[in-house]
Amino acid sequence: MRLLVVAGEASGDLHGGALLRQLRSRLPEAEILGVGGERMRAAGLLQLADVRHLSAAGVVEILGSLGRHYRVMRLLKRQMDRQRPAAVALIDYPGFNLLVAQEAHRRGIPVFFYIAPQVWAWGQGRARRMAGYIDRLAVIFPFEAPLFNAHGRAFARYVGHPLMDGLAVTSSREATLRRHGFRPDQRLLLLLPGSRRAEIRLLLPALLAAAAAFRREGWQVGLLRAPTVDQAFLEQVAGETPLPRCCSGEDTNNLLHAADGALVSSGTATLQAALLGCPHVIVYRFSRLTYLLARLATRHRVIGLPNVILGRVAFPELVQRAVTPANLVRELRQLLADPAGVRQAVEELRSKMGPPGASARAADELVDLVR
Repeated sequence: MRLLVVAGEASGDLHGGALLRQLRSRLPEAEILGVGGERMRAAGLLQLADVRHLSAAGVVEILGSLGRHYRVMRLLKRQMDRQRPAAVALIDYPGFNLLVAQEAHRRGIPVFFYIAPQVWAWGQGRARRMAGYIDRLAVIFPFEAPLFNAHGRAFARYVGHPLMDGLAVTSSREATLRRHGFRPDQRLLLLLPGSRRAEIRLLLPALLAAAAAFRREGWQVGLLRAPTVDQAFLEQVAGETPLPRCCSGEDTNNLLHAADGALVSSGTATLQAALLGCPHVIVYRFSRLTYLLARLATRHRVIGLPNVILGRVAFPELVQRAVTPANLVRELRQLLADPAGVRQAVEELRSKMGPPGASARAADELVDLVR
């Protein structure tokens, strides 16, 4: 049996790696090939293209990478035509992966989609269309299945959130800090500027300036580097500003659990930070055109996943021109002044996230589809 699997960015590679490990135990003889990164390769993916070729978000940002997207799409279509996989499994990254889904559907290849687009933010039209070309949809929030299944086909299954499978903290705060060269007797601020080059260019200078203010107050600062981003690029964006100590994303859980505060680019990392109890400010900047289009299209006025799930702004959000060093410092200080409020938000969030086992349940859904 042959499966074609596609992830589009660092978080997709993370969840894809977990999914592939579960698939290996259920379909040990399957040939699994496609687009992924380090974690999916480690789980046995025969890599056709690297996830770095697809990592982009926003209209303007994606336009700048159209050539890379076109080449990967052409490669995937060729695989579908020549190799005829038993199914195409798509992980998040809807802007590209929904197009792949349509190509597979036209060829009569079953389509499995894991981690659905946020139709609750962008409107129900997309959910209605997806029902026409996706055979099985594994959703990660309990309220999503009824939204997708309200259009005549019960094709969505709630499997839980994959982050709940990988929240283990394996070392003490002191051991974690010493392992990464930090002092246990000083407070630690972590910077998470994202996994895409465009967002890092827009966010990193302000994060570094805010970090300098905390450093003057005796904090130490670390930067969590996503696997899709190399050190040289970070140094290029920082310019003459020295980078803080850069840490590998492989130890993210322990570092977030050990940190006293963080400044985090909007995305999966904000949810990870919240679930691990790290007080943080959520930040994001788009190009002006992308931001304008998003404001016109989306129904939500919050961007951070923890806040969306909680239905309130428990972790401060700064977007576009509001992402300034002064605002970052002020918002994080105010959050740190209310530790009881942070604890309450973390407990409430954990209660809403469901049990572990999402990757295993998603694998079961895919196996059921192909057998």
